[in-house]
Amino acid sequence: MQGAIKLVSRTELSEFLSTVERRAYKQALYAVRNEHAAMDIVQDAMIKIAEKYGDKPAEELPLLFQRILQNTIRDYYRRQKVHNAWTTLFSSFTPQQEEADYDPLDYLTDDENQSAPAAPYESLQQRQIVALIESALIKLPPRQREAFLLRYWEGFDTAETAIAMGCTEGSVKTHCSRAAHAIAVTLKEKGIELP
Repeated sequence: MQGAIKLVSRTELSEFLSTVERRAYKQALYAVRNEHAAMDIVQDAMIKIAEKYGDKPAEELPLLFQRILQNTIRDYYRRQKVHNAWTTLFSSFTPQQEEADYDPLDYLTDDENQSAPAAPYESLQQRQIVALIESALIKLPPRQREAFLLRYWEGFDTAETAIAMGCTEGSVKTHCSRAAHAIAVTLKEKGIELP
């Protein structure tokens, strides 16, 4: 049999999902800015890939999962839009409550970063830069953030990112360029120059 395709086993699927879970959670958290919703989005994406694509070859899983994750985030926004329309319509019947300030950076940690310098000042400086970058990521338009994270965080090339996002390679390059420029501007405003 020539060129047989090896399908993913349950163990391989489980290992794949465990390796992408934390990064997927951060991506969802950047997008929706709600810890519980982000966890639900990741769980939904994991269930969808296991149920619908568990019979695919292992090398196809990263792109499929990213596509499912991004679509699940978009679905969340669609549901929120409908929910907000109904809430606004009936808001005059319920007393207004103040929402507590939510800061997604309170939930983001970088505990597994093995490159953290030993010196306390350098460690603090690195954490401050990471916080600034994460803050800038949250402010990016969704497609720019998606392209930037897929290219530079997930390590996908331009073609893979285009497949995951469902757009052209030119669009990926444009989104990444704009995202990188916006992040650089944010850092420069804080006195940090990138090489």
